[in-house]
Amino acid sequence: MATTASNDFFKSNVLGHPAGLFVLFFTEMWERFSFYGMRVLLVNFLTFSIIGDNPGWGWPTENATALYGTYAMLLYITPIFGGILADRYIGYRWAVVIGSIIMTLGHASMAIETPLFLYIGLALLVIGTGFFKPNMTSILSEMYKDRPEKKDGAYTIFYMGVNAGAFFGMMLCGYLAEFVGWSYGFGLAGVFMLLGTLQFWFAKPLFGKIGEVPNKAERLAAEEAAKVSKNEEEKRNPFTLVDKILIVVTTVVGLMYAFNDPLSKIGDINIFPFEVNGVAGQNVVVLGALILFLILVISRIVRYTKVIRDRMIAVVIFAFFTVFFWMSFEQGASSLVLFARDNVDRSLEGDSLTIFNIVNTILTVVPLIIITYVLILLAKQTWKKISASNVVLAVCFLGVWALVIWMLYQYFTADESEITVSWFSILNSFFIIAFASSVSKVWDSKYNPSAAVKYGLGLIIMAIGFGLLAFGSHGVVEGVKVSMVWLVLAYLFHTLGELCLSPVGLSYVSKLVPARMIAFMFGMWYLAIAIGNKLAAILGGEIENITKEYSLSTFFLIFTIVPTAAGIVVMLLNPLLKKLMHGVR
Repeated sequence: MATTASNDFFKSNVLGHPAGLFVLFFTEMWERFSFYGMRVLLVNFLTFSIIGDNPGWGWPTENATALYGTYAMLLYITPIFGGILADRYIGYRWAVVIGSIIMTLGHASMAIETPLFLYIGLALLVIGTGFFKPNMTSILSEMYKDRPEKKDGAYTIFYMGVNAGAFFGMMLCGYLAEFVGWSYGFGLAGVFMLLGTLQFWFAKPLFGKIGEVPNKAERLAAEEAAKVSKNEEEKRNPFTLVDKILIVVTTVVGLMYAFNDPLSKIGDINIFPFEVNGVAGQNVVVLGALILFLILVISRIVRYTKVIRDRMIAVVIFAFFTVFFWMSFEQGASSLVLFARDNVDRSLEGDSLTIFNIVNTILTVVPLIIITYVLILLAKQTWKKISASNVVLAVCFLGVWALVIWMLYQYFTADESEITVSWFSILNSFFIIAFASSVSKVWDSKYNPSAAVKYGLGLIIMAIGFGLLAFGSHGVVEGVKVSMVWLVLAYLFHTLGELCLSPVGLSYVSKLVPARMIAFMFGMWYLAIAIGNKLAAILGGEIENITKEYSLSTFFLIFTIVPTAAGIVVMLLNPLLKKLMHGVR
C-alpha cells in the first residue's frame, strides 16, 4: 500500500520532483520563518533598555541567555519523544499538524509581552517543536523510500526551504520588532506559523497514505523479525533494568538542571543550593549526570560485536567535538546579537546608505522572485486537487511581498538609517544558499576529505570568523563602535564552517550505527547539540563581564582558540577514526 501511494505521489512533477515535496518545502519554510523570526528577537528584547520609544525588559544579559539557553537545549530533546509518538501512535502528518498548532499558540502568547505569557509561549514552542521537527523529515523519507536516487536532490530542495524561511523570518520579524514594536515581531512569527499549518492541512489529498497513523500489525511484525534475525546489525539489544534506571536518572537530572539555571538567576529559586569546592551545585549535579550517561552509552556499546562497537565509538567521538562547534556557532543567537546592537556601527547615510539599499534589495527580492516562481509552478500542477492550500500560500506570499516592499521603501526614503540588529543574522542563511551547492560539489569530487578532516575544517574555519572579530575589536574602548564589515566576514566564515561540518554528523550516525540502536544514538547526537546550545548561551551571557574585566577582543579570542584546538585534535585523530569506522566513508 505504501509503495502504491509513493508511486501515485510521483505522478505530479515540479522541477523534477513530486509536487508534495514543495508542500513540505513551504510548510518547513513558514515554520522556520516563525522560529528564526522569534529567535533573533528574544535576547535582544529581554536585554533592551526599559526606556525609549520601543522599550524592552532591561534584563541582565546572564538572565536572558540563561532562559534562552534552556529553551534552545529543550528544542533538541523534545523531538526524541515526538518522533517516538509519531512512529507508534499518531503518524507523521498528525504530529506535524499538532506541533504546528501548539507552536502557533506559543507565538501568540509571546506577542502579549508579559512574563507569564513569555514562559507559556516558550514552553508551547518547545512542545510543538518536539512534534514538528522530527516528523517533517520522516514524511520526506517515507515519500522517497522507493526512489533513493532522488533523495539527495529532495533533501537539498527541502534544506533551501529551511534557509529561505530563516532568511525572511529574521529580516521581517526583526524589522517590525525594532522599528514598530516587539509585539508585532513576535506576532508576525505566529501569523505565518498558522498559515503554514493551514496550507499543509489543506494539501492532505496530495499525500495519500504517506505519513498516516502507523499500521500496528506491520510494526509488530518488523520488531519480531528483528528479534530472530541472524544479522548482527539487526539483532535487538534490549535495554536492561540498569539501562532504564540510568536513562530515567540522567533525563530527570538534566531537565532539573535546564530549569534550575534560569530559575536561580531570574526567580532566585535554586533547586541545588550548595557548592562543592566553589563549584555551583547545579554544575556538580549535571556533571554527575553526564558521567552516568557516558556509562550508559559505554555499557550499551560493549554488548555489540567488534566492528559495530568500533563504529559506535567513532560516533561518540564525533558527538564530543560537535559540542565545541555548536557552543561557538550558536553565539549567533546571543553574544553576536548583543555585539551587533551595542558595538557595531550600523548608521548609514549618503553613498554608503545607497550601496546598502541596492545590496539589500537584491538580497531580498531575487530569492523572493525565485520562491514565488516555485509557488506558481506548484499551483499549476495541483490547483484542482489542493486549491485551498494554494490559496493560503498565495496569501502568505502577498503578505511577504507587501512587507518587503514596505521595508525597502522605508530604507530608500530615509536620508540616514540604522540597519536593524537582526539584519546581520540573515547573512548565515544567505551564505548557505549561495555556497551550499559549491561545497557539495567539492565533497562529490576527488577532493572529498575524510569525516575527521571535514570536522576539523569546520571547526577551524568557523574559528577564523571569531578571529576576525577579535582583530576588528582589538583596542576598542567603551563608546567606540567597529565597522560592520567584521561581522559580515565573521558570518561568512561561520557559514563555511557549518557547511563543512553540519551535514556530516547525522549522515555518519545513520551509516555507522546498527538499525536497532539508531534511535538511541540519534538521541545522544541531539543531546550533544543541546549541550552545545546551552553552553553557547552560558558563555554568550558573559560577554559584558569579560569585556569589562579584560576586553571585547578577549571574549572573541575564546571562540577562536577553543574551536581551533578542537579542530586540530579531531584531524590528528583521523587515522584512529578511519580504523574505527571499518571502511564506512
